[in-house]
Amino acid sequence: MDRKWFSLVAVAALLLGGLSCARNQHLTSLQIQPSGANFGAGDSALFVNFKAYGTFEHPPQTKDLTNEVTWISDTPQVATVNAHGVQGEVSPVENDCGKANVSATFQDGGNLVLSNSPAQIVVDGPLSSGCTPAGPPPILTLNFAGTVPGSVTSVPAGINCTSPSSCSSAFTAGTTVTLTAATTGKTIVWTGCNTTPPPNQCTVVMENNVAVTVTLNP
Repeated sequence: MDRKWFSLVAVAALLLGGLSCARNQHLTSLQIQPSGANFGAGDSALFVNFKAYGTFEHPPQTKDLTNEVTWISDTPQVATVNAHGVQGEVSPVENDCGKANVSATFQDGGNLVLSNSPAQIVVDGPLSSGCTPAGPPPILTLNFAGTVPGSVTSVPAGINCTSPSSCSSAFTAGTTVTLTAATTGKTIVWTGCNTTPPPNQCTVVMENNVAVTVTLNP
């Protein structure tokens, strides 16, 4: 009789233990796959589908939580999450470039679990898409030639030269710089410009280092 009672107690304990483990299963970590994405342009038609996988214990199990997590972009002006109405889909924002980190959270009972590491999104491309190339900004150098003195200034500010000395300034890639030379009693000839709207002005689009020469003659 005692043995039967002991067996019943043991079986009940095992069943209760199993049910307790099932009830107490909780999330220990959350991973996003893939680890990142690179886009070659700020084009909202482009996208990458990310997955969120949760690791649980009691008992150990890995689950696809893509449709259950909350997706977050820390720079939504660069990359948007749940694009086109799809959970975990990330797209670049139209005509914008830069970097964004995409993460996910999951509410496990009273605990909010954050993905172990965010997925880094890089949106890069041509200047026409509003992207700034990596590396130092391009430099504009102004040189003087000719037989009479003169001065040149720029918009945006940076160049403020008086002949015969040359000067240089760095400008953000993609900037259009307008150079203006004093005109009183001078003939002005420019070289190295993209355009020369009136005779005393020169515009330069700063995509690479560039040198402009202004020749001032009577």
